[in-house]
Amino acid sequence: MSGISRRRFLAASVAGCTATALAGPRKALASGSFTGYPDSMGVLVDLTRCIGCRSCEAACNKEQQLPAPDRPFDDKSVFDETFHGGTQKRRTDENAYTVVNRYDTKDAGPVYRKVQCNHCSEPACLSSCFVNAYTKTPEGAVIYKGNVCVGCRTCMVACPFHVPAYSYSSAIDPVVKKCIFCYETRLKKGLPPACVDICPQEALTFGKRKDLIKIGQQRIQTNPGRYVNHLYGEKELGGTSWMYLSSVPFEEVGFDPTPGNEPIINHVKDFLGTVPMVLAIWPAMFTGFHLLAKKQADHDDHEHDAEKQHGDEGGEQ
Repeated sequence: MSGISRRRFLAASVAGCTATALAGPRKALASGSFTGYPDSMGVLVDLTRCIGCRSCEAACNKEQQLPAPDRPFDDKSVFDETFHGGTQKRRTDENAYTVVNRYDTKDAGPVYRKVQCNHCSEPACLSSCFVNAYTKTPEGAVIYKGNVCVGCRTCMVACPFHVPAYSYSSAIDPVVKKCIFCYETRLKKGLPPACVDICPQEALTFGKRKDLIKIGQQRIQTNPGRYVNHLYGEKELGGTSWMYLSSVPFEEVGFDPTPGNEPIINHVKDFLGTVPMVLAIWPAMFTGFHLLAKKQADHDDHEHDAEKQHGDEGGEQ
């Protein structure tokens, strides 16, 4: 091994294994009673107002400086795309942090639904991550720190909404991509995310989560027959920062109709406490290999810079 001795690498791996085994699983933030920070922000999505213009997709793409899509944002043919035998619609990925899908419902005709990270009050991705790559901010966002991620992808398995996407662009620099609520550029400044700002139909309402719950419930009560009598995300899986109103049953627009009100981690924490040692060891081993690869890359870059500097000095003589 160049750049790091085999002995040092094994020592680091063993230390990581020991820390992982002793630390045990992360506890749920309050055994299901945590409802988020009291003044956290959120978004109320009214599916009866969305027209499928995909302006939110374009705004997100620009704000997050993502690659241009294969087809332009005004191309509505994407709504016809289905996967896995027609059972799934488009999902977010490393190049698209939000997507809009069309659902041809039984009684209401086409209904459009925007999909992105729902920024859970007690995120399963955060609870499942053994390197603390996720943070739930007081503003409501669930953000991701790529510099500590080791690419194990347990967050992808844990997420009940199937949101985090893995980037395969670099073998030695694994990165998980998802909506970050425009945290750095907007949310922590008190500004709405780009998708909300651009929506021409006011289908997206930004504000304090506790106020949005009141707005959602008021719309349901004052518009009998327009909405299903339920605000999706108010209590589901411990609550989410993004909540939804719909004119049709939520299962008809791709939602899990019975996710329960407790966070995912509550159902698996007892199992995680008795997980076999081998399952505690492999993430730490993965961490060791990841750190080794990064150190090797840094070492190679340093040698390259030194050789270049030496060559420049030789040319000046």
